[in-house]
Amino acid sequence: FPFNTLKRAKVLQSLHTSLPDSLGGVGGVTPRINRMLSNESLHPPVFSRSNSQASMDSTSMEDFWCEVESIKESSENGQEEQTLLEVKPADEGELEAEWLQEVGLSTLISGAEEEDGQALLSTLTRTQAAAVQKRYNTYTQTMRKKNKHTVRDVRDIFGVSDSSVSTSALTVPTYITEELFYEVSFSESITVLPKRREWPNNQRFKKEDSALPKFIVRKSRFGLTETGDLSLEDMKKIRYLSLIELTAFYDALGIELKRNRTDRVKGRENGLFGVPLTILLENDQKKVPGIKVPLIFQKLLLKLEETGLETEGILRVPGSASRVKNLHQELETKFYEDLFDWDQVRNNDAAGLLKMFIRELPSPLFTVEYLPAFIMLVERISKIKLQLQALHLLILLLPDASRDTAKAFLQFLKKVVANEGKNKMNLWNVSMIVAPNLFICKGKRANQEEMQAAATTAHIVRLLIRYQDILWTVPSFLISQVRKMNEAAMNNSKRQLMFDKGVRKLLRRKTIERERPERSESDIPEGVIRVYAPLHSKVSMAIQLNSQTKAKDILARFHWQSQSLYEIGGNIGQHCLDPDAYMLDVYRANPQAEWVIKPQTS
Repeated sequence: FPFNTLKRAKVLQSLHTSLPDSLGGVGGVTPRINRMLSNESLHPPVFSRSNSQASMDSTSMEDFWCEVESIKESSENGQEEQTLLEVKPADEGELEAEWLQEVGLSTLISGAEEEDGQALLSTLTRTQAAAVQKRYNTYTQTMRKKNKHTVRDVRDIFGVSDSSVSTSALTVPTYITEELFYEVSFSESITVLPKRREWPNNQRFKKEDSALPKFIVRKSRFGLTETGDLSLEDMKKIRYLSLIELTAFYDALGIELKRNRTDRVKGRENGLFGVPLTILLENDQKKVPGIKVPLIFQKLLLKLEETGLETEGILRVPGSASRVKNLHQELETKFYEDLFDWDQVRNNDAAGLLKMFIRELPSPLFTVEYLPAFIMLVERISKIKLQLQALHLLILLLPDASRDTAKAFLQFLKKVVANEGKNKMNLWNVSMIVAPNLFICKGKRANQEEMQAAATTAHIVRLLIRYQDILWTVPSFLISQVRKMNEAAMNNSKRQLMFDKGVRKLLRRKTIERERPERSESDIPEGVIRVYAPLHSKVSMAIQLNSQTKAKDILARFHWQSQSLYEIGGNIGQHCLDPDAYMLDVYRANPQAEWVIKPQTS
């Protein structure tokens, strides 16, 4: 395929040697807080030869630096507006205070007694509690040094002595096969912390797709739950717990979880490019209620899926700079008027517009705050399985708009790789092209050491594409903790409401679309559930459960294959059940729930 000859020569000249040992393994790596590329330093660095990184030859890195050169040229030609994102330093106390707020424990700072904070603390595992205690101790020590307001003693929070919360993990079985288990928290599963010198220092980034292991996700009797299967309120709690678990996970591995502090970038309030995802979705939802991915992004993906998946070098071969610029301007004025002619758009130009959209987001798709954590999971963790667990938690931390958009993008990239036979783009090629578009942090100066993270960012993208189906699931141990949080909150509410039957009835029926006659819980025998289908029938069905009854068996009785069975109320807000979930187990976990059949929300 045709490359710009001058650009190709320029890139190859800088890539005669391999990447340094700092990318070959964990040993000797200096901790790097901000490992993000910058448009102020988009030049391929000259590296010294390293025997430990022989697999990362100049050819394997050529695609990355060609893409970097294309991004630089687009910026210099004025195609893209420059949105500066300032990364500010912060003292330790401020970072810990922000962390406590982000995990839903702001009450530890304010000193107020709130039910949500107490409920959250009551669900934590030992490693999670140790992570919270460590951050709270740092915060209190910093506040005392600054002579700020009085802070609570850690023993008042956990009700135990400082020494009773151990940072050592629980003893759990070590699995020989490459399996992922969701019943036990990731941090509790780390039994032995490998010494730094024992970590491999050789050829960690092999570009062959076969170098990545295949994982088997073992379903529990509760089935699998995806992010869209839970209510917004419960997903908020999942984020709290995910950040605590990620911090405990890094603590167990001896890694400091780094975060960036940034000034919020407002961005444009109208248009298509350079507009925050939340604003784009607010505008798009006026046309398409409930939409989760911006319309312009969906249209670009659809265009490429319909005509571009078999195009040789798609994503890699740049489109015409002048055509892309003109199409960009035309889209801004005609897209929402439905006057834009998509037939005129060539595949490579559409790919250029897609990458431009991602680069021009005021806040990166994977958020500036946790980009260092993404980098550290590769630089400081040697095993792919542990890398995947850290990546899983980071995905659960993303805002809804970012996660939904990232999901659509990664699904498209998976289709590109599936057509490798015709488009000549394998997993490593696609990862190398996409990485600089995702991990450029505008307005931040990068040094040569930061530029050496090229293979690191490409490996992250490779993990995202390869294991994306796993990343959209919610581990069952987190759901169990959410159930405990809700139960603790309900118990507190019961003590406050006493015997206010009217309020309790309202809470039980808050998600049911229509009124129905009251029933007494004593009328329903043990192991029998009453299933409602309010959109189709006024009559409910009582179903006796046994140890083999699955959610799909109940759906089959109603003859509605396109519907889903929901668990609503009790200790969960709303939960769309996996068809393979064993209903007796779900019932026993939440005997106060109501069971409703309705269409699954997209």
